[in-house]
Amino acid sequence: MLLSFDFKRDPYLILDFSASNPELTSLNLTNTARFTDYVFGKLKAAGAKIGVGGYNEHRVIYRRSQHFQQTSEQPREIHLGIDLWADAETPVFAPLAGVVHSFQDNANFGDYGPTIILEHLVAGKPLYSLYGHLTRSSLDGLSEGKEIKTGEPFAAIGPYPENGDWPPHLHFQLMNDLLGMKGDFPGVCSLADRAKFLTICPNPNDLLQIPGL
Repeated sequence: MLLSFDFKRDPYLILDFSASNPELTSLNLTNTARFTDYVFGKLKAAGAKIGVGGYNEHRVIYRRSQHFQQTSEQPREIHLGIDLWADAETPVFAPLAGVVHSFQDNANFGDYGPTIILEHLVAGKPLYSLYGHLTRSSLDGLSEGKEIKTGEPFAAIGPYPENGDWPPHLHFQLMNDLLGMKGDFPGVCSLADRAKFLTICPNPNDLLQIPGL
C-alpha cells in the first residue's frame, strides 16, 4: 500500500500528459492554480478519487519549467516514475520495509520539492524508492538510517508551492542504482537517455499492481 486506496475497489483515472492529449495545448501549465483545477476537475468529472499514470510517458508538461531545459542537448521529457494525483496532506505509506537513505527539499520551480529516498533489500540486492512533492513537515525528524516498516505512514503529499509548485500528487519511483546521488535523482530524462534510465528505473507498477496501467 502506498496511499490509503484500493485500486481493485475504488475509482481512479489514468491521466495523459503526453503530446497526444489535445487539452494540454490550451492549458497554461505555468499557472499552477489552473493546472491544479484541470487535474482535479478531470478527477471530479470521472467520479475518481485519484489520478495515476506516467511511467515511460513522453510528456509535454515539463516545458513549463526551465529546470528540465537546462542543457544544450535534448530536454528531459521522459517520465521515470508513476504519479498519484490526490489531495494535499494525503498520507504516504511505505510499500516495503527499509531505511531512510537520504532526503532534502529540492525547491526549484517544477522540481520535486521535499523528497525522501528509502533503501530496501530485495532478494539480497539494494532497491531504492523515491517520494517527491511531499509536505515540508514530512522531512521533520528524519535521519539517514532511520528504520521504516512496511505500511508505516512516513510522509504526506504536499500542497503547492511547497511541493515544487505542482498540483498535489506523489511522484513514486524505483531505482536499482542511485549513481552516487543523495536526496535527489532524475525523475525525467531525455529521449537520448531513455534506454539507460529505464534500465536503472524499473516500472513501479510491478510493485503497485494498478490494473490497466
